[in-house]
Amino acid sequence: MTSIANGPTGTGDASGPGRYPSRFRVSGVKARHLRAHVLILGWLGLALLAVAAQEALPVVHWLAVHMFLLGAVTTAILIWSEHFAVALLHAKIPDERWSTARLATANLAVAGLLIGVWKATPVLTAVSAALLVTAATAHLVTLVRLGRGALGGRLKPIVSYYQAATAALIAGAILGWLMAGGGAGGPDRYAGLRLAHIHVTLLGWIGLPVLGTLFMLWPTVLGVRMKDRTTKVSRWVLWLTSSGLLVTVAALALGWRWPAVAGLALYVEGAALAGHLFVRTVRGNRPVSAAAAWMLAAATCWLLIAVAADLAWLAARPLAAAQSGIDALLPVLLIGFVAQILIGALTYLLPVVLSSGPKDRAAVRALLERGWLPRLVALNTGVALAALPLPGPAATTGMLLAALAGAAFLALAVPVLVRSGRGLLHDADHAAGVSRRPTLWGTAAGAVLTLLAVLVANSGGDTSGEASAAGTAGAGSGTTHTVSVTLAHMRVRPALIEVAAGTALRLKVTNTDAQRHDLKVEDGPSTPMLADGDTRVLDLGQVTKNREAWCTLPGHRAAGMTMDIVVKDDDTATDSGEHAGHTSAAADDSGLGLSADFSTGWQARDADLAPAPGGRVHKVELHAAHTTVEVAPGVKQQMWTFGGTAPGPTLRGKVGDVFEVTLVNDDTGMGHGIDFHAGALAPDKPMRTLDPGERLVYRFRAEKAGAWLYHCSTSPMLQHMGNGMYGAVIIDPPGLAKVDHEYVLVSSELYLGTPGSTAQVTKMRQNTPDAWAFNGIANQYARQPLKVKAGERARFWVVAAGPSDGIAFHIVGTVFDTVYKEGAYMLEPGQAGGAQVLDLAPAQGGFVETTFPEAGHYAFVDHDMRHAEAGAHGRVEASD
Repeated sequence: MTSIANGPTGTGDASGPGRYPSRFRVSGVKARHLRAHVLILGWLGLALLAVAAQEALPVVHWLAVHMFLLGAVTTAILIWSEHFAVALLHAKIPDERWSTARLATANLAVAGLLIGVWKATPVLTAVSAALLVTAATAHLVTLVRLGRGALGGRLKPIVSYYQAATAALIAGAILGWLMAGGGAGGPDRYAGLRLAHIHVTLLGWIGLPVLGTLFMLWPTVLGVRMKDRTTKVSRWVLWLTSSGLLVTVAALALGWRWPAVAGLALYVEGAALAGHLFVRTVRGNRPVSAAAAWMLAAATCWLLIAVAADLAWLAARPLAAAQSGIDALLPVLLIGFVAQILIGALTYLLPVVLSSGPKDRAAVRALLERGWLPRLVALNTGVALAALPLPGPAATTGMLLAALAGAAFLALAVPVLVRSGRGLLHDADHAAGVSRRPTLWGTAAGAVLTLLAVLVANSGGDTSGEASAAGTAGAGSGTTHTVSVTLAHMRVRPALIEVAAGTALRLKVTNTDAQRHDLKVEDGPSTPMLADGDTRVLDLGQVTKNREAWCTLPGHRAAGMTMDIVVKDDDTATDSGEHAGHTSAAADDSGLGLSADFSTGWQARDADLAPAPGGRVHKVELHAAHTTVEVAPGVKQQMWTFGGTAPGPTLRGKVGDVFEVTLVNDDTGMGHGIDFHAGALAPDKPMRTLDPGERLVYRFRAEKAGAWLYHCSTSPMLQHMGNGMYGAVIIDPPGLAKVDHEYVLVSSELYLGTPGSTAQVTKMRQNTPDAWAFNGIANQYARQPLKVKAGERARFWVVAAGPSDGIAFHIVGTVFDTVYKEGAYMLEPGQAGGAQVLDLAPAQGGFVETTFPEAGHYAFVDHDMRHAEAGAHGRVEASD
C-alpha cells in the first residue's frame, strides 16, 4: 500500500523514484503547500464574510458559493491532484515554477470571474473564463505528461480521475461563462445549462477527484491495508461515474431530461460501488485520525444521499422544475459533502505536509483535531436542518451551525500555517541558494486577496450608516437618513427620494405583496427575494449622484416597479432625458413581414373544437413555462405559456361539470397563477401566484354556459397575458344543436421582443402591437385555411383574449343566422333578421353559426381593419 506519510511528502530518505532529491527540495515543496493553503483558508474566510454580508452584497449567494468552490476547493484540488499524481505514478516532480504559475493563473482567473459577474462586466468575465480554461488545460497536460515514462503502481488508475475532473472543470467554466454572458440561447435553455453547470462542477470537478483519492486516502486514514480488489473497483467506478456524468451534462445542456436521468443513474451506481468498498475497508482498530475518518465518512454519505435524491427529482420533474430540487440539495452538496471532505482531508494531510517529524506531526494533528466531535455534530446537524423541509428558523439555525463549525476549523488551521511558516523561514535562512525575493506565486496570491478584500469592502456590506459616511470621501453632510420603502402592486413607494448631496442613505425595504419582490440599487446593494411581510435594510452610504432602484424579476422594472433617488444639487444626472439601463421602443422594432414564408414543417394550430367529453369531472394538468413559438411567418418568439402553447389548451364541458385543473409552475425565474372566468369562487388561494416548482389544484364547477377566458393571475397581468398566458373554456348551453363543424378562435394582440423588456412593455402600455392573431399565430389560417363542404353548417366560438383589444368577428360572403354572446342568444334560427358581426370586448366570448352556400373561399377577419391587415384574418375553404 502506498503510504502518504512515507511517500513524496514524507521525511524519509531522499532517494528513489518520486522522492525529493534534497532537503532544500522538500522545503520548497512544503513552502508551496503552505502558500497554497494560506490562500485556501483566505478563500474560505472570504466566503464566510460574503454569507455574513448577505443583506448588502448584490449577488451574495453566487459570490459565497463561487468563493468557496472556485476559490478554496479549486486551489486545493489543483495542488493535491498534482501531489498525489506524483506519488501514485512514482513520477518526476514537475518544475515548481510552472506549477506555481498554473495555481496563480487559476486564482487570478477566479478573482476576475467574481469581479466580472459582480460588476456585470462581460469582457472581464469572458477573459477570466478563458484564463481559467487555460490554467485547467495546462494542469491537464501536466497530469498526462506525468504518466508518460513513470513507473506507475497499483493505484495508477486514480490519476485518471484527476484528468477526467480537470476536463470537467474546463466544461464547467465554459458553461458558466455562457450563463453569465446571456448568450446561451435564451431562458428556454437556461434551466438545462444551469443544471449542466452545477452537475459538471459538483459531481465532476469535485466529485471525481474526491472519489478517486478516497481509494487511497480512506485506508490510509484508517491505518489498514487497502482491499485487494481496490484497483479493479476504482476502474469500474471511474468508467461508471465519468461516462454517466458525460451523458448527463451533455443531455442537460441540450435540454434532454431522460438521457440525463440515465447518465445520472450510471453515476449513482458508480458512487454506490465505491461506497460499498469503503464500508468493507473498515476494521475495528483505532484510525490514525478519528476526526478525519468520521468527516470523510460523513461527507461520502452525504454525497450518496444527494446524488440519489438528485436522480429521483430529475426523473420526476421537467428540467425547469428540477432546478428547485437541486437548489434544495445544494446545502447537502456544498456543506455536507464538499466542505466536510475538504476539512476532513486537510485535518489529515496538513500535519503530513507541513510538519518536520513524527513528534511535530502529532502536535499539529492534535491541534487540528481539537473539539472535532462537537464540530462534526454541529456541521452535520446544520446540513440536515438546512436540507430538510422545515420552517425558516430551522434552516437558518442549520446554516449558522455549519458556519460556526467551518469558522472553528479556520481558527485552528491558521495557527498551524503561521507556525509552519515560521519554521520554513528559519529553514530558508540556513539553506544555500534560497532567495527571499517575492515569487510569482506570492505576487499573485497577494493580488487575489487584495482584489477580493476590495470587493467585499466596497460591496456595501457595512450596515452602519455612520460608518459608511465616515468611509466616503467628499463634502457630504454626514447626515444619516432612513427611508421606509414598500414593495406592492407592481410599484415601489415612494417612487422618488430626494436627498442632499453627501447624505448617508438607508432604505428599510418591506414587501407587502403576496408576490415575492426584491429591490436592486444601481451600482449598489440589493435585497434578497422578499416574501410577504419580509423586511431588509439597504445601506447606500453617502449618496453623491442620481441613482435608480428596481425589482429585478423579469418584466417588473419595465412595468414601472422602479424608484428614483435624486440628489438635489446634481443637475447632470437627468440631462439625457432617460435613466441608464432604459432602452427605447424603437430598438425593438420587429420589421414583421406577413408575406414571408413559415418555417419548413410548420403546421397551423388545429382550430377544430372537439365535443365535450363524457363524465361530470374533467381533470387536466397545465404546466406554466417559457416556450419558443413561431408566432408569424418566419418569426419565432419566446412566449409564456400554459401547456406549451399560446393560447393554452381549450377546455370544454357542460353546465354543472366540475373542472379539476392542476397547475404546475415549470418556469425557472418567475411566479405564475391562473384565473378561470368560468368559475365562481374566492380567488385568494386558487388564484395565488406559484413560485417555480410549485403546483396547486384549481377546482371549480361550471354553473353557467358561455365562451370563457382563462389567463395568468400574476401581476403584471398585461405582460403575462400579452406574452401568451391565456386560453378558452367552452361550456355548452343546454340543448346545443349539432352542426357539421365547430371551430374555436381566440383573438389576441402579438407583441414581439424579449418578454418583459422595456421596449416590449412600452408597446403593451401604449397599445401598439406588432400584429393581431387568431389562436396566437398571425396569418396562419390564410396559409392553411379551415375546410368545409358547400352547404355544411359551421359554428365559430370566439373569445377575445386581448389583453387590450376586443374583436368584431366577420366572415366575408356569409350572414350569421345565430349569435350567442356572453351567455345569451342575441339571434336564433328562424328569426327574420341576420347578423354580420360578433362584437366582443376584451375577455368576452360567444359563438356564431352560418352555412356556406357554395364552393369558394370565404375570408374571416377582425373587422377593425388595422387588426385584419396586421394578421387577424384567415380563410374558410368550401369545396363541392
